[in-house]
This record gives sequence, structure tokens and C-alpha cells, in this order.
Amino acid sequence: MSEPLLEVRGLKTWFDTAGGPIRAVEGVDLSIARGETFALLGESGCGKSMTALSIMRLLPAAGRVVAGEVRLGARNLLALPEMAMRGVRGRQLAMIFQEPQSSLNPVLSVGTQIAETLRRRGKGSHERRVLDLLDAVGIPDPPRRAREYPHQLSGGMKQRVMIAIALAGEPELLIADEPTTALDVTIQAQVLALLRDLQRRTGMALLLITHDLGVVAEMADRVAVMYAGHVVEQAPATAFFAQPAHPYSRKLFASLPNLGKRATRLAVIRGSVPSLAHEFKACRFEARCDYAWSACRETLPRWLEHEPGRRVRCHLYDPAQAGESLTDRDFVGDTGKPMAGTEPIPVRGSLLQVDNLKVHFPIHAGLFKRVVGHVRAVDGVSLAIPPGRTLALVGESGCGKTTVGKGILQLLRPSAGSVQYAGEELTRLGGRALRRRRKELQIIFQDPYSSMNPRMMIGDILEEGMIAQRIGRTRAARLERVAALLAQVGLDADVMRRYPHEFSGGQRQRICIARALAVDPKLIICDEPTSALDVSVQAQILNLLQELQQRLGLSYLFITHNLAVVEYLAHEVAVMYLGRVVEQGTVEEVLHAPRHPYTRALLSAVPTVDPQSKREIIRLAGDLPSPANPPAGCHFHPRCPQAMPQCREGYPGATHFSTTHSARCYLYGDGAYAQDAENGAYAATEKTERHVIRSR
Repeated sequence: MSEPLLEVRGLKTWFDTAGGPIRAVEGVDLSIARGETFALLGESGCGKSMTALSIMRLLPAAGRVVAGEVRLGARNLLALPEMAMRGVRGRQLAMIFQEPQSSLNPVLSVGTQIAETLRRRGKGSHERRVLDLLDAVGIPDPPRRAREYPHQLSGGMKQRVMIAIALAGEPELLIADEPTTALDVTIQAQVLALLRDLQRRTGMALLLITHDLGVVAEMADRVAVMYAGHVVEQAPATAFFAQPAHPYSRKLFASLPNLGKRATRLAVIRGSVPSLAHEFKACRFEARCDYAWSACRETLPRWLEHEPGRRVRCHLYDPAQAGESLTDRDFVGDTGKPMAGTEPIPVRGSLLQVDNLKVHFPIHAGLFKRVVGHVRAVDGVSLAIPPGRTLALVGESGCGKTTVGKGILQLLRPSAGSVQYAGEELTRLGGRALRRRRKELQIIFQDPYSSMNPRMMIGDILEEGMIAQRIGRTRAARLERVAALLAQVGLDADVMRRYPHEFSGGQRQRICIARALAVDPKLIICDEPTSALDVSVQAQILNLLQELQQRLGLSYLFITHNLAVVEYLAHEVAVMYLGRVVEQGTVEEVLHAPRHPYTRALLSAVPTVDPQSKREIIRLAGDLPSPANPPAGCHFHPRCPQAMPQCREGYPGATHFSTTHSARCYLYGDGAYAQDAENGAYAATEKTERHVIRSR
């Protein structure tokens, strides 16, 4: 490796609390070379962000660096006075924070915020430079966007503005803290491509903080895995993904969902990250490790040179402890075990049938608030879910997925269309009749914390639905059921006497699942239930949902943009774009033989954990159009790389490729597929086969 640009030695960061110090970062060593991408990987609460904030000297008031050095070239940044450090930030070090909405000033325009950074750095003509930066990060129409405010931008655009601000001082090292968390795969691909291009053009180094293994595989030159405040493994990216060494790293890989693991349990890292409020005398991962032995409980593991350029902190690799290196053969864990429960319920008809569902929101203007238009959030969606099956609804943010879920539940009254549950038309129900039906239809929201009353104990939260639906004649009977529900989702009964803030994200999501189960539903709408969870916690939730489906015969409408989760959990997939379903079919048909150009673009943008894989990412032009003014014709044609003249004239009808697989696209129109009258199979004409081959 070339001369390091940044070198961190023995970094320790503590937080002073009434109960004693919290050792957030405990002895971190790492170095980053010029032009290199160094990934810091691990679960939430492991100290990744605190390491970055310590490097930047931006710790909260209660935090302090108690030991170590952070060298940028010849200077120790921890020894600099604050005035000198302000000259380093922006010029040599810059940081992209995890949440762009809370990092941008809501009362200043985008251009003003970038110009402010330029003024502090003394960078020439501000107006021209602002436009150049916006253009460099791929924001269309820079003069207009520079005058807009953060709330007028999409999530991907806000993240690009954060990158523009960070680049204003032309830093030598950019720290990106979870820069793609909760972004759609298409926007994520754009942001990652932008960072790679900027590195190539400027030669800057990148410290990438993430828990997404796919992003790490795509971006990193070297990887460090962090656990409970210190680094447990460090290696070149190719060696790390070929064979992770530490048991914790291996568990992270085993927790990843995919099609090959369907009907089996995902590996779960039992327990949670230990409290950092005490000083560790032994291995921090011991309580969660499948290979822990006496040495792990008695002494701290050493930082060992496992292979040239590769280090690991584990007794299994320490000759002094008579340890042995792990092999694929002796790593068993709990992955691959068949899912407990009964066989899936055979498909017999539809439990839920949605036909031409529309949810339009009026746009009011003027003194008298006249209706001048409509936001077509959902504009003619049809889908069906059989008993005991999972339909995944995927697409970019803003395409109407969540609105479909709320329209089905009648939380938003549809503007048109039919929603039939068990043969009953829900759109015609109201009052008491609708409340009775809602007993069988429940929802799990994306954010488990904000969807629970922080002033209510868990037992009261779970009991509330039972009281509303008159389940359980006495309080004792209801509390007994609450205890059974908590056990069903893997929590102890004493949880009911605690409050939501006392639990981790994964535990809160389990509680939300228990709340949904409290009234014996048949259909649950899962709205991005794993989007912000670590892969290990995500595995717990997916295992739980699959077990419950097999045991109770539940049906799920699973709303997500995580296609790996869809592969593992779903039976059928519907792909939405700007309020309409553009392709639907079984998981195998849609994800492995996609027909619509939008579906292909989504799939091409998904990062893979195999760094050697070769895939061409399909770049989509521009952003999702406004549902208040959708494009004429096919709504996707302004961004479609295969758009034709007829795409601008009218919305395409459905073309069927099998009895379950269909897409709305002119590429397959004009009788391209016709049903064979003798055997009922669908066959492609010669014209369409030629086109499909060319499009690949």
C-alpha cells in the first residue's frame, strides 16, 4: 500500500454519563491511502459513526477522545486547536452525513448553502462555482435547482446536494456515513457511481461507513469490520468477500437473504451488541459466537496478522491459544435449517382482489381553494393475493406503494376501483362494519418507534387492539394473550411492563408484529418493515414472518425496495411506477426474466456481494415525474432507454408471457405474444424474440 493519507492509531472515544463512561470507540487502528476506498462495516451501535466524528472532531458535548492519534499527513488532528481544525474541515477532510434532510438548512436555498461553504474556503466566483458543483453531482437544470429549498428536492437529490457541499472545498478525504441508507436501488446506484467518478477525477480517498455488504463489495478496496467499539477484522475487499475470517463477519454473510435460502432459516446472530458501559476483559463477541471456548471468556483476543495484508482479532487464529482457522466445512451456524411449521397452504382463489384501484388527492388553489388538479398517487392498480401467500410490491419512493396499502385498508378512501376481501367489497363498508373487517386486515409500519405511543407500556399497546375488537372477556385473559403473543415473536413476558424507547430497532419491530397478530388477522400489509435494519436483525424479522405465515396461514402484501428480501420471502411480485403496475408475475419470472425496461433497470442497480460479478447498470435519465402531472402515453417513456414514438401516444395495454407473468410495454405489443389454443401455453413471435435478444 502507498503512503497513508490518514492514519488512526489507538483511538478511544468515551461518553460521560451519570452511570459512568460509555466506551463507544475502544482502540481503533486503521489507515487510508490516497485515492483508496476504505469501508467500515458493522451493525448499528458498533461505533462506526463515532469513529468518523472523532476523526472530524465533531463529537457531541458529552463525548471526548481519551487516547490515540489521528494523523493527516504529518499532523496529529487531535492536537490541533479548534481554529486550526476548522481550516482542515472542508479543505482536507469533508463528511457526508447519514440523513441529508436533517443536515441541510430548511430555510436556506440549496445554492446559498453551497456558496456558504465556498465563502468559508475562499473559492473564487461563488455563483459560477455553485452551478459547476451541482452539475458535477448530476443535478439537472442547476440554475433552477440552486434557487430551490431542500423540501423541494427528492431524497436522492438532497444526498447529491450534500455531496456538492462536501466537495466544495476539494477535500483529500471524503467520509461518507451511510450515504445510501433508505434510498431506492436506482438512486443508490446513481450516488455510488457519482462517488466513483469523483474519485477517478479528483483522486480523493473515501471512508465509506455502511452496514450494506453489497455496497461494500461494489465500492471498497479494503474493508474493516467493527464490533462493539473496536475492529475485529481488516482485509482487502477481494480476500474478505472470498473468505471472511472472523465468526462475526461470517454471520453477517449468512444473514443475507436470497432465492436459494427460501424455505430455510436465515442465520441469526443471537442476542445484541453488548453494552459499552463497562470495560471488557474477554472477547466482546463471545456471548453471540458459535465457536466460543474457555479462552474467549477469559482473555482479550490479540490483533493478529492472519495473512499478508489481513488481520483478525480472534482466539481461533492465535497459535498461543492453540486455535484453528475456520473453514467452510466447520462453519455451520443455524443457516440452512428447514423452516419450522406446516407446509404452505395450497392456492385456492384469492383472499384479496383489487381491481383498478385509484387514489387521487385534490390540488387546491386560490382564495376559495378551488380544485385545480389531482395528484394521481395510485392510478389503476389491480392485484390479487391468495391465502397463505406473499405478494411483494416494489418500486421507487413516490410511486404509490404505501398509498396502495392504505387504500386497501380504507385508511385512505379510494377515488375509484374495487377492493374485495373474502368476497366482500370493502369500499362500500363504513363505521362498525368496516371496524369488524379491520380485525382481519392489519398493517406493520416502516418505522416501529413512531408507530407506537411512547407514553404507553408494551402490554397496553398490544391490549389496545383487543379491547377495540372485543377480544378477551377479562383483562386477565387479554394479558395472558399478550404474554403468548410476545412469546410467539421471541420476546419475554416481562416486556409488557416496559416502554418502546427501552428496545432496539429489531425488538420494536417484533412488538409491532405482535400488535398486528393480536386481533387474529388473515392479511398483513408490511410497509418496508426491514428497510433501516441491520442484516442480522433483518434476518430475525424475515425468519419470524415466514414462520408465522407457515404456522398461521397468513397472507402478506410486502411493500419494499429491497429486492433480495423479495427473492427470499415473496411468491409473486408487482412492480409499480408512478401509480401503476408495469409488470407482475412470480418471483422467478419477474426477477430472473424481467420484461419491462423499468424492472430491468431496478434489477441492474442492485449491488451484489460478489465483487467479481459483471453486470451492466442501466442508467435512468432524470427523476420520477410528478404524479400531479404524469407524462402522456407510457409514464416511463421520458426515462426509458428503449422508448419508441408510440410510447408517447397512449398507455400500453397488458401483454401476457405466461398465465402469471405480464407487463405493460409497447416492446411486446401488436400481438407479440399469443396464447396457443391447444396447450394454453404462451409463445413469442419471431419479431419479439429478436427484439428481446437485442435489448439484452
